[in-house]
Amino acid sequence: MGSEQIGQGGLASKASPGKATILALGKAFPHQLVMQEFLVDGYFRNTNCDDPELKQKLARLCKTTTVKTRYVVMSDEILKKYPELAIEGCPTIKQRLDICNEAVTQMAIEASRACIKKWGRSVSDITHIVYVSSSEARLPGGDLYLARGLGLSPETQRVMLYFSGCSGGVAGLRVAKDIAENNPGSRVLLATSETTIIGFKPPSVDRPYDLVGVALFGDGAGAMIIGTDPAPVTESPLFELHTAIQNFLPDTEKTIDGRLTEEGISFTLARELPQIIEDNIEGFCQKLIGVAGLTHKDYNKMFWAVHPGGPAILNRMEKRLDLLPDKLNASRRALMDYGNASSNTIVYVLEYMLEESRKMKGRRSGL
Repeated sequence: MGSEQIGQGGLASKASPGKATILALGKAFPHQLVMQEFLVDGYFRNTNCDDPELKQKLARLCKTTTVKTRYVVMSDEILKKYPELAIEGCPTIKQRLDICNEAVTQMAIEASRACIKKWGRSVSDITHIVYVSSSEARLPGGDLYLARGLGLSPETQRVMLYFSGCSGGVAGLRVAKDIAENNPGSRVLLATSETTIIGFKPPSVDRPYDLVGVALFGDGAGAMIIGTDPAPVTESPLFELHTAIQNFLPDTEKTIDGRLTEEGISFTLARELPQIIEDNIEGFCQKLIGVAGLTHKDYNKMFWAVHPGGPAILNRMEKRLDLLPDKLNASRRALMDYGNASSNTIVYVLEYMLEESRKMKGRRSGL
């Protein structure tokens, strides 16, 4: 839970002493922009598949996801160099990691540089890194390559969160908040970076759920600077991070099931996922906002920065909490423009939230 602090002209108001704040945001994308209307033909051409039923299924899914555009690392050049990526059952984990490790590092560096530029302070003022990705696997990890690419001090303290999926962005934010509040004067760089190449596969009648990912997911990177007690002249807090909680629902560990295999990552999303979220979201939100003395009556007085896992999840959440139609605008815009970009997406949602907030004045609480 956080509060948004936007004054007249987009200038941030004063932050609460000792509370973590987001001081800057940044993003980066690969060069390949995919228009949803051309995705079906391109995907089936690239994977040498001509199954008309699967093609029709993907076309239907592409219409229901509400995604219009997204960015991807995958390209004709990569498929020409690694044609085995489009072959069913071919062990390609080495090839995928060779591509992904380099791609996510580059995107994370670019997003971090964009964020640091907006922040306005020297890169040498960064004391900690929290790095998040479900698209790479190596030792040492991407946190070290990011630090080296940015020219950070060898004494910069690093935390790495791997394979957290869509929850990785907010999990990283929670960790960065704890670091910032327990290390006065620290400045934490949170960086997320993802590419779908790690799970790219040809269509198969045995894996119809793979088509959901093809229709929904995108690539990119995001970055934030988090710290407490912003410097009055050089720093402007965008959001204050009031409270963070986490809740696991018993017996749901197979609802989203991901495995790293010789063919890359394989994900299975249960059909009942949107219903499970709808059934449990209200209790979670009431517990979270209760810490700040708020109730369900305050839902429509708050802003909502929600990870857009898909339109069904947003629609069910909006219905269950009786939210006004505009409350999830930032999440819907991020989904439409970038797809579900896994851990990165919360950065894109917050950027749209700021864009909308600059048209308003005052301070608001939100989730």
